[in-house]
Amino acid sequence: MKKLLLGATALTMMAGFSGAAYADFTLNILHINDFHSRFDPITGTDSDCNAETDAKGECFGGIARLKTEIDAKRAQFKDGNSLLISAGDNFQGSLYYTTYKSKVVSDFFNQMGFDVVATGNHEFDDGPAEFSKFIAAAKFPIIGGNFDVSRSPDLRGKIKGSIVLEVGGQKIGIIGATTEDTPDISSPGDDVEFTDVIQYVRGASEALDAAGVDKIILLSHIGYPMDQQVAAALPLVDVIVGGHTHTLLSNTDEKAAGPYPTMVKNPDGVEVPIVTANQYGKYLGDIAVTWDDNGVVTKAEGAPFLIDASVKGDTDFATQLTALAGPIKEAMGVVIGSATAAIDGSRETCRAQECAMGNLLADAILDRASGQGATIAFQNGGGVRASIDAGDITKGEVITVLPFSNTLATVQVSGADVIEALENGVSDVENGAGRFAQVAGLKYSFSLAKPAGERVSDVMVLVGGDAWAPIDEDATYTVVTNNYVRGGGDGYGTFAEGENAYDFGPPLEEVVADYIAKQGGSYTPHVDGRITEIK
Repeated sequence: MKKLLLGATALTMMAGFSGAAYADFTLNILHINDFHSRFDPITGTDSDCNAETDAKGECFGGIARLKTEIDAKRAQFKDGNSLLISAGDNFQGSLYYTTYKSKVVSDFFNQMGFDVVATGNHEFDDGPAEFSKFIAAAKFPIIGGNFDVSRSPDLRGKIKGSIVLEVGGQKIGIIGATTEDTPDISSPGDDVEFTDVIQYVRGASEALDAAGVDKIILLSHIGYPMDQQVAAALPLVDVIVGGHTHTLLSNTDEKAAGPYPTMVKNPDGVEVPIVTANQYGKYLGDIAVTWDDNGVVTKAEGAPFLIDASVKGDTDFATQLTALAGPIKEAMGVVIGSATAAIDGSRETCRAQECAMGNLLADAILDRASGQGATIAFQNGGGVRASIDAGDITKGEVITVLPFSNTLATVQVSGADVIEALENGVSDVENGAGRFAQVAGLKYSFSLAKPAGERVSDVMVLVGGDAWAPIDEDATYTVVTNNYVRGGGDGYGTFAEGENAYDFGPPLEEVVADYIAKQGGSYTPHVDGRITEIK
């Protein structure tokens, strides 16, 4: 058992006075999270970066630059005490994944030499079968412990909850954890059962400690707020490397959600460092953690490194990407219209307030389904995956915004059910949940000062095409959304239980392309007050 006698600050001070008395061990951890198959560089607004913009030095990330920086960092660790890890969600989000599925991820990650990768919720987007292919192809362990796969023929016996790696003669225990709401936001199927994160991590850390492993890392895909809760609740977790909420931590960027690392005191008063590195390979997290001979963290220092144009991309990786892009480039480069201004589809906006991309998508699907009697449209903010810059809009850009191959679906529900669905949408705004409802044919207000379930007010519906009236809780409305939300995804069980459900298609990207063409090929993004937050 660890001797948790002093806080990290006090131990650091003692080590400074008598460093030789401690058999300190320092581990350098390089980490990414929420990569989402963004193999090409991205713009400052996280949309696809074209060659001209990239040549100007205005783009970030890209797997080739990431490879260069990882190799450079590793070369600096002369003692070899380092790990390269990913906190999950490497699937979904680009045409590379849409075309090649998990194989493109495993091929590049194998070449990069990842030591361990966590399971993200999006690893289940194409069901357990595709996840199983990823596990089989990976030359690195993929971990995730708070879900039971014993009933899944695709995953049974193929994934561990924790592992022990030997680095520099030290045993490093690494525990995996995945967000509990994965069944609501992805497609693990009925044979995969998720359990309480804290309960699982408590048991796993106690088992590692009992086996003599006194250096324990939680590699989590549960989100920054939940990471802090775990750190405060459990005494044996030394370090948390997280993902899921796409959070940027930094000591220099004023837009960061917190410091890097964020220190949280555990039940024994010892500070636990938490790190996460934004999204899409835009940053490479780099944290050096030092333990004393009691297995207590005494120091945690580092910073996320911005992968900008100053990093020259790995030539071999760039060549591989060019070959992969060939079969899809021509079709995806077809111009379907233009935007008079940038269309904001950022995660920060579309999961918290009305956003321009949310309006485009909701308006497009409502226009397409109006002939089926739909008068209200819902688009989950989590289904919006990118922005589109001003100028030409290509088919590839639309698919990047909508990478999930979702189709149109309708369902009939009562006005009271619509309000319940809206309450679900704003129930977890604080954590950036993807359930936030972008809408059309509907207006609503919400207040975060009120408890979840009581936040929505002033719900109005469009009547006669140009007039607004209070929603009738007893009336029946036909709602159009995507097949994922209609089936209960993102917590929208209200729609799954509705009447006359019809998942009729077509694909959302086709609907959006047709809608833009219907506008004369030129689209002007806008927000118009259909969603109001009451401060």
